Amino acid sequence: MKAQSTAEAYARRTIPYWAKIVALFFVSWLFIYGNRAILTPVIGEVKADFGMTNAQIGLMNSLFFLAYTVVQIPSGILGDTFSKKWVLIPGFFLSGVCLAITGAAESLWIAIGAWMLSGIGQGTYYGPQFALSSQALPGKYRTLGSAIINSGGAFGLSLGFMVSSYFTLSQGYSWRISFYLFAALTIMVSLIMWVIIKEEPNMRKEKTKNIETSDSFAATPSMKTLFTNRNLLVSYAVSFCSLYGFSVMVTWLPYYLQTEREFDGSEAGVVSSLLAWASLPGALAFSWLCDRLGKRKLLMAILIPCAALSTLILAYSHNPVWIIIALICYGLTGKLALDPVLIAFVADNAPKELYGTAFGVYNFVAMSSTIFAPYLTGYLADRLGSMEIGFYLSAGLLMIGVFALFFAREKGRT
Repeated sequence: MKAQSTAEAYARRTIPYWAKIVALFFVSWLFIYGNRAILTPVIGEVKADFGMTNAQIGLMNSLFFLAYTVVQIPSGILGDTFSKKWVLIPGFFLSGVCLAITGAAESLWIAIGAWMLSGIGQGTYYGPQFALSSQALPGKYRTLGSAIINSGGAFGLSLGFMVSSYFTLSQGYSWRISFYLFAALTIMVSLIMWVIIKEEPNMRKEKTKNIETSDSFAATPSMKTLFTNRNLLVSYAVSFCSLYGFSVMVTWLPYYLQTEREFDGSEAGVVSSLLAWASLPGALAFSWLCDRLGKRKLLMAILIPCAALSTLILAYSHNPVWIIIALICYGLTGKLALDPVLIAFVADNAPKELYGTAFGVYNFVAMSSTIFAPYLTGYLADRLGSMEIGFYLSAGLLMIGVFALFFAREKGRT
C-alpha cells in the first residue's frame, strides 16, 4: 500500500506528457513566427543593402512562403507513414541553420536561397506538430491546448518585431544581428524537441494490423476523404482568406506605418506588436468558449467580420488612435485568434489516421495565399504609390471567407 501511494504521489507531481508537448510547441511556434517577423521592421535596411524595390523584397518573402507551402502535404504524408517526430525535428534544425546563412549572406541570391531553405525547414513542422499535439491532448482540452500552442506565434511575432526594431532602428546595429540571435535559439529548441517528443504509434499501421486480424474494423480512410468532406473544404477556404491578410501584415505592417502613417521606426515595431499581444486574450477566450459550446461555425462567423472591419480601418484611417484601436481589434479577432477554432474544426472532421496529412493539406491551402500576398502588395505599392490597396484586398477576402461558412454543417460538441 505504501509503495502504491508513493507511486501515486509521484505521478501527481510529474508533469503530464501532453502539458510538456503544449509548452514545447508553444516555444517552437514562438521561433517560427519570430524568425519570419525579424525581416519586416528592417525592410528598408535590407532593400538598401541589396538595392531592391518593394516588389523585389515582397518577392523574397513570397518565395519563402512558396518553399514553406510546397512541403506541407509531403511532410504530413511522411509523418503519417513513417515518423512525425523525425520529419519535424530535422526540418526545424534546418530552418535555424539557414536563417543564420541568410543573415551572413553578402549576395542577394544567396540570401534569397537560404531564406527559401529556411522556409522549407519550417514547412515540415505544421502537419506533424498538430498531429502529435491532437493525439496527445485530452479531448476536453483540444481547442484550448491548440490555442496555447498557437499563441506562441503571437509572442514570436511581437518578439521578432521588437527585437529587430530595437537592435537595428534604435541601437544602430546591422539588421543581420537579429538573424544570428534567432538562428541560435531555433537550433537550441530543435535539440530540446529531440529529448522531449515521444514517437506516437503510427495509427495507419496499427489500423492496418487490426484489419488483418479482424473483419469488424472499417477500411483505412484514403486521402480522397480530405477533398470530399464539406466541412474540411470550408476550413481550407476560410484559412486561405484569413491568412492572406495576416501575411500582408506580417510582411508590410511596420514598414507601412513608417512610410505611410508617419510612425517612427522603432515606434512602428512596438505598435505593430499590439496585434500579436491582443491576439493572446482573444485566442484563449474564444478557444475556451469553443470547447464549452462546441460551436465552431458560430464563433468563426463572429470573428471574421470583426477582423475584416479592423483591416478596413487600418487601410482608411490616418489617425494614430484609430490605427492602434484597429490593430488591437484585429489581434482579438483575426488570424491568430481564429486559428485554434479552425484547427479544432479540422480535427473534428478529419480521420485520426490521416491527421498529419489533413493538417498538411489544410496548411498547404492556407499558406498558398502567402505566396501571392507579399509580392502583390509590394507590386501594387510600386504601381499606385500606396500599400492601402493591399489592406482593402485583405478585407474583401475575409468577407469571402464569411460567405464560405454558409456551406459548413456544424457538428456540435465532439
